[in-house]
This record gives sequence, structure tokens and C-alpha cells, in this order.
Amino acid sequence: MLLKNIKPNARTFNILVDALCKEGKVKEAKYVLAVVIKEGVKPNVVTYSTLMDGYCLVKEVNNAKYVFNTMVPRGVTPNVWSYTIMINGLCKSGMVDEGLNLFSEMHRKKMIPNTVTYNSLIHGLCKSGRISSVWDLIDEMHDKGQPPNIITYNSVLDSLCKNHYLDKAIALVTIIKNQGILPNMCTYTILIDGLCKGGRLKNAQEVFQDLLFKGYLLDVQTYTAMINGLCKASLFDEALSLLSKMEDNGRMPDAVTFEVIIRALFEKDENDKAEKLLREMIARETRQNDHSPSVQPIRMSSCFHFGSANPNITVTQLVAANNNVNVNVNVNVNVNVNAKFKILKRGYHPDTITLNTLMKGLCLKGEVKKALIFHDKVVAQGFQLNQVSYGTLINGLCKIGETKAAIQLLRKIEVQLVQPDVVMYNTIIDSLCKDKLITQACQLKEGFALFNEMLLKNINPDAHTFNILIDALCKEGKVKEATNVLVVMIKEGVKPNVVTYSTLMDGYCLVKEVNNAKYLFNTMAQRGVTPNVHSYSIMINGLCKIRMVDEAMNLFEEMHRKNMIPNAVTYSSLIDGLCKTGRISIVWDLIDEMHDKGQPANIITYNSIIHSLCKSHHLDKAIALFTKIKDQGIRPNVLTFTILIDGLCKGGRLKNAQEVFQDLLIKGYPLDVQTYYVMINGLCKEGLFDEALALLSKMEDNGCIPDVVTFEVIIHALFEKDENDMAEKLLREMIARGLS
Repeated sequence: MLLKNIKPNARTFNILVDALCKEGKVKEAKYVLAVVIKEGVKPNVVTYSTLMDGYCLVKEVNNAKYVFNTMVPRGVTPNVWSYTIMINGLCKSGMVDEGLNLFSEMHRKKMIPNTVTYNSLIHGLCKSGRISSVWDLIDEMHDKGQPPNIITYNSVLDSLCKNHYLDKAIALVTIIKNQGILPNMCTYTILIDGLCKGGRLKNAQEVFQDLLFKGYLLDVQTYTAMINGLCKASLFDEALSLLSKMEDNGRMPDAVTFEVIIRALFEKDENDKAEKLLREMIARETRQNDHSPSVQPIRMSSCFHFGSANPNITVTQLVAANNNVNVNVNVNVNVNVNAKFKILKRGYHPDTITLNTLMKGLCLKGEVKKALIFHDKVVAQGFQLNQVSYGTLINGLCKIGETKAAIQLLRKIEVQLVQPDVVMYNTIIDSLCKDKLITQACQLKEGFALFNEMLLKNINPDAHTFNILIDALCKEGKVKEATNVLVVMIKEGVKPNVVTYSTLMDGYCLVKEVNNAKYLFNTMAQRGVTPNVHSYSIMINGLCKIRMVDEAMNLFEEMHRKNMIPNAVTYSSLIDGLCKTGRISIVWDLIDEMHDKGQPANIITYNSIIHSLCKSHHLDKAIALFTKIKDQGIRPNVLTFTILIDGLCKGGRLKNAQEVFQDLLIKGYPLDVQTYYVMINGLCKEGLFDEALALLSKMEDNGCIPDVVTFEVIIHALFEKDENDMAEKLLREMIARGLS
């Protein structure tokens, strides 16, 4: 065009910007915008909106916000489409409050949102658990002449199913059909999946069968959701029958469908059925073979070296050597591995996804050594595995505490055909942190160790990497160091998310720096991050722990105003705070609310109440509540019994306490040191030293070693009663045990 002196116009450039943005090439699109301006063509609202959409597609929402905010200074007025793009981008990034602000701005400017605008906002609200706000928007859509469509209702339906409001979900499908809106296949897939995951398989089957009966052309996702539900219920014959029917109805199963069944079959040791399915799958050529004989396979057998290098040692022997045990891997390999290997021996060639599924199935069952043996056999047959394969094995090793072996595997594969990725590093760093080897995972002063290694190898750490490190440091009480990691995170261009800030808030609360946690919480929205239920729960718990219960109540009410649904942790934290401040009368309404909201109280909740009743000397009420929760099918834990025994002892009802304690011993409950301590303390308060010393002895016989506090309570009571000889004898014994 330029050579022929045909001047491109704004539409020409807009076409180019749009094409590049759809390919994710936003930098190139921005360059085109620079050319637009250089050529003297004024960018219009379409140009800027298209570029904003591109930024949102690659999750660079802050850049989209910058373009949006600079449109007016550049002489371009954003239109409904511009606002819709921004609202959609913000909601998909979890920044729903900012999306709501833009929506309100549209109203102030007398702009009429379209169906896409409403749908974007409704989808964001549903994803963030704020479904109660949605109904007003749906009413508004009707009022504004923009009636909701099936896309709108699918978002709402998905949210209802995910929050286990299954009856409401079924009712909604009926309502939309009565309104003349035809549900699509996505609607039915969401409903079937929700019913299966909510334990209502029979209802899911009824919906599915009704669709088949009415001749609906179901898609692969719908079949997969139903098959997954059947597999979760171990109804494999029905699942396999449906797989066959799926093809009869003209729908070819995809990799996900097969993976669902194969994994479930191997997890339940249904090896023959799994093998048969693999043969059928391969015979029908539903997957392409990744087999590449010319590629030199990576042998796991040479991945680890203990002592002198031995290139022929197998993985199982190496893992055994790491644990100082003998394993003969050449004898009696478990039927799981043999069944899987027979597939290869017979000349069938499953693809990498299938092989990964088999290895993952073994790892999920904790049979990592068998997964490693299987790996050695498949690579010996010339199969090439990928990052997912080795990520699975690394994760499996870490899960069984073989972090060193996982590191050795990482070191080996990085010089082979498969490059380590951020997932592998995250898995190992997480395992190191949980193993309390924090100095290996996070050497802040020296430069991080594994973290620095990632940077040197151009493996970009993601938010999860930083969150692991921040969490580990916070759990160690090193909140300043955790804050330094946050600084590094921002410097590296990784945007902190709600998990990052919530984790750091939790760290501040753990070291009783609740004001710092409050500051972080109050500035999250300004940083473009919307606090979620977990964030509120952390703050409510932190405030209650330092007896700032009124502030916690304010936050709890704020959650209600924002239509957020508190979870069991939120309620339990608040109830514990109220109980500890003697405000137990408020608690019963909260217990009722928990049941109404589908968050029934658990034993943690009731332990707080029983403790408060005992402290207030309402022992009969405590016993009545204890009986009631057992009748409700809630199993008391050791802490429940400890609280009750302690309360009875301190309330002068030693005989009742002894009855409870003896009943626990007879039933074989594994009592802990604290339970024995409160019983011994109760006996000592009544001067029953012989019984207390007998219980101290029985405590050890039952495999529970007394601690210094247990000894001290008896010694102190003996001295108070002038039983000096007995006290001194026990004191010498305590010192001899190294408990002084």
C-alpha cells in the first residue's frame, strides 16, 4: 500500500492490531500503534479498545488499565465496548471490585451496558463467591431491555454447583426453560458435573439419560463429566459401557476421557480392565503415537549416584540406598507394574499422556518406586517422556519424603532432552520448606539457592514460587524476611496475588503484629487485589486471638454486605473469639446461621463452646452439648475430652472426670500428654497423690511420655502438702530424664 502511495487508514491499522492481539503478540501490536501515530493516522476508540483487549488476553490487565485511563487525555472517549473489555479483564483477574467501580461509572455517565457487559460482571461475581449480588443485576438486565441469555445463566449455575447449592441449581435450569431460554450443552455439562461432585450421582444419571432419550447430541465434555462421576463411585462397568455408547452416538472420546477412566481403574487395581481399555484405545487410533525410536531415551537408572558412580544401578535401588534398606528390584515386581508393562511388550504404543496417567496413578497411591520401575521399562522401549512425566515423578518423590532423590532427578534431566520447568522447581522448593530445610529453599542473604538457580537458567519463578517461600518464612516467624521476598517478587515483575497477601497477613498475625496485617489487608484493593474469604478469615482469626472481637465482628458484617459466604473457618474463628471474651450468648445465632448457609459447625467450633461453658462453670450444659454433638454424628477429638475432663476437675466434679477418663482408656483412645496432665492435675488438687503417681506410671505404659509440665504439677502439689520426700524423689527422676 505504502509503495503504491495508497494511504492506510485507521481501519487498516485496527485490523493489524486486532490480528496481532489475538495471537498474543501485544508488543508487536503496540509497535503498530506507534506506526499509526507516525503515519499521521489518529487512533480511534476501536484501536485503543482492541489493544486493551490484547493486554487482557495475555493477563496484563494493568497495561490495559493504563491504556483505558489515557484514552480521554488522547482525545478518545471510551464507549460501551471499551468498558466491557475492561470489566471482563478485571473480573477474569479476580479484581471484581474494580470491575464494579467501572460498571457504576457507566451508570453515572448514562451509558447502557450490553449483555456482554452484564455477563462479564456476573461471571466475575460468581467466580469470587458473591452470587447473592448477581440476582439484582439479572433483574436490572430485564429492566434495561438486555435480558440475560444462556451464557449469563451458565455462570450462575456453575457457581451454585460449586457452592453445593444443587437444589437451587436444578430449580434455576427449570426457571430458564420456563422463560423460553434453551439450555445448551454447557448448561447440562455443568449441572451433571455438579451433581456428580455433590454426591448426587443418581440425579446426574437421570439428567443424562433424559438428554439421550430426547435425542440431544451430547458433546465430549458432557460424556466425560458423566463418566468421571461413575468412576468416582467405582461404577467402572457403567463407565465403560457409556464410553462404548459415546462412540455409537458419534462422539469420539478424547485424551481426558480416557485418562479419567484409566487412572480410576489403576487406582482401584482393576488392571485387566485398564489394559483392555488401552488396547481398545490404541486400536481405534484415538491418540497419536509419540514413539520416536531415533531419540535416545533418558534412563532413570543413571539418574542418582550414591558413593561411587554406577551407571547400571536402578532407581528403586537408589531410593532404597537413600533409606539404608535392601530392595531386590529384579524379583516379584508388583502386578501393577507388570500389567502396565505387558501393554508395551505386546507392541501397543500408548502416547505420552497415557504413560503419564499410568505413572501418576501409581504416584497417587504412594507407589512411587513402582512408577520409577515402570519409567525405566518404557524408556528402554524407546518412548520419549516430557516435562509432565518428570514433574509427576519429582512430585511423587517429594510426597514420600525423598526430596534429595527429587533434586538428583532434577540435576540429571536438565542435561538430557527434557528441560526442567517452574513446576518441578516449585515442587522441590515446597518440599524442602515443608521438610524444614528452609535454608536450602530460601537463602535470602546468600541469594536464594534454588531460586537463584531458576533465574540463572532462565526459568522464570511464578507467583506460586514466591508464595511457597513467603509461607515457609511466615510459619517460621520470619515475617521481615518474608516481606523482603515480596519486594523481590515485585522487582522480578511477578504480580502478588490474593494468596501472597493473605499468607503475609497470616504471618503477621502469628507473630502478633496484627496492626501490620490490618494495614496489608486495607491496602490490598489499592494494589489491585480483592480480598477473598480466606483473607477475611485470617484477619478475623488474628483479631479474635488478641481479643479485638468487635473489629472482627465488623469484618464479618462487611463480608455479608459484600455478599461473601463465610466458611467454617471464618465462623469457628469468630465463635472462638466470642467464647474467650465471655459472649457465648451471641454464639448460638452464629451456629444456626452456619447450618442455614450450608457450613455446619464442626468439632473445632464445638470445642470452643464447650471450653467456654466449662470456664463459666456451666458443666451440665457442657455435658449436654457434648452428648448432643455425638448424637449429630460429630466425632469428638482428644481435645474435646481434655477440655471436658479439665472443666469437670476444676468444677469440683472429679468423679465425673474420672468416669470420662476411664471410659476413654477402656475404649482404647490414644490419649495425649495434655489429657493425662489435666487428669493428674485434678487428682493432685484433691490430694490423691497415690492415684496421680499411678496414672503417671500408666501413662508411660500406654506409650505416652510425660513432659516437664506433668512432672511439675505433681511435684508442686506434693510440696504444698508437705510431702517433701515424695516430691524430692520425683524431682530427681525428672532431672535424670533431662526434663529440668
